[in-house]
Amino acid sequence: MDPKGKVAIVTGGASGLGLASAEALIARGAKVVICDLPGSPGEEVGRRIGARFVAADVTSEAAMRAVVEAAEAAGPLRILIHCAGRGGAQRLVDRDGNPAPLEQFEAVIRVNLIGTFNALRLAAASMARTEPEDGERGVAVLTASVAAYEGQIGQIPYSASKAGVVGMTIVAARDLASRLIRVCTIAPGIFDTPLLGKLPEPARASLSASVPHPARLGQPREFAQLAVQIVENQMLNGETIRLDGAIRMTPR
Repeated sequence: MDPKGKVAIVTGGASGLGLASAEALIARGAKVVICDLPGSPGEEVGRRIGARFVAADVTSEAAMRAVVEAAEAAGPLRILIHCAGRGGAQRLVDRDGNPAPLEQFEAVIRVNLIGTFNALRLAAASMARTEPEDGERGVAVLTASVAAYEGQIGQIPYSASKAGVVGMTIVAARDLASRLIRVCTIAPGIFDTPLLGKLPEPARASLSASVPHPARLGQPREFAQLAVQIVENQMLNGETIRLDGAIRMTPR
């Protein structure tokens, strides 16, 4: 699918992978609606890059319906790039022998997995109502993580949520095939996002050195480059693609 003139939604679009993806789509002539949490710099980012911003929590049905409606106001919705997510360290049993709080696990699952399902189902329903162009109606690109495969100690909620997104991918692609909608997922490794930007330089250097080649942090523009390629290449469907410089995470 050629992004030029197409309407796209990018979740988590105020920073990091989402912002880079929105910029890449706009550079190719797409009309983009970004959403991010209230209180994010989304309004200013939208003005700067030429996108419309809608404040939304991806776990809210009403909020995400408003995002889809904003996109539909610009034309038929064709593209979803879902980058919104959160981390959350948690061990099954703490140092005092207490079990992990269930609420913390539920919170991460709700944002990363239920939020993905919520965004995908609403965007797909909108795409399904459109007329096909060049044999397809729409494309959804989801975001997992290499932690879905090699979660480290303390990553149980995050790894479980991202593994859920990986498991969702082929099923969603098969489910939506009759609607002419493709679904793929990107599983990034260690990327230079605002979260990692808060780390001290020695920690960043250590993370960079852990990547076999190239021995550096991934750049958001590289994620965006792959996301756009998925949109453009009709044979990419039902696949989760690792984007990680060949890293395989160690237990710690």
